[in-house]
Amino acid sequence: MVRKTKIHLIRTFGTQALQNYYEATRPEIDPYDRSYILYNIGLIHTSNGEHTKALEYYFRALERNPFLPQAFNNMAVICHYGGNLLTYSDRGEQAIIQGDSEIAEAWFDQAAEYWKQAIALTPGNYIEAHNWLKITRRFE
Repeated sequence: MVRKTKIHLIRTFGTQALQNYYEATRPEIDPYDRSYILYNIGLIHTSNGEHTKALEYYFRALERNPFLPQAFNNMAVICHYGGNLLTYSDRGEQAIIQGDSEIAEAWFDQAAEYWKQAIALTPGNYIEAHNWLKITRRFE
């Protein structure tokens, strides 16, 4: 019962937060400020498991402000871990198990590109991603 209540509160908060952010995008014309609003909408969609919508909002945020390493990082995580972030079910590994190593490599390569952009913007951050890039020989 406690778990259901907690999930309901998170969804209620997420829904209200989304409405607030959508409303905030209407009057906001400054691209920098708008980028953070769009980024936050992406965060909410990510936490709701709506990864396609999240990616859309991260892209929109980056169009207005290409210096958001956290958006690149979140996009990489979505590509790397795929649709089931709650259990860290790796989309790439799922593809390998299903015998589709090409799809797995494509997901991992896309994640690598996003992590490289995040690291380029903030050297010294995203250490785990940096190590993964080295281990998988995707770091140039």
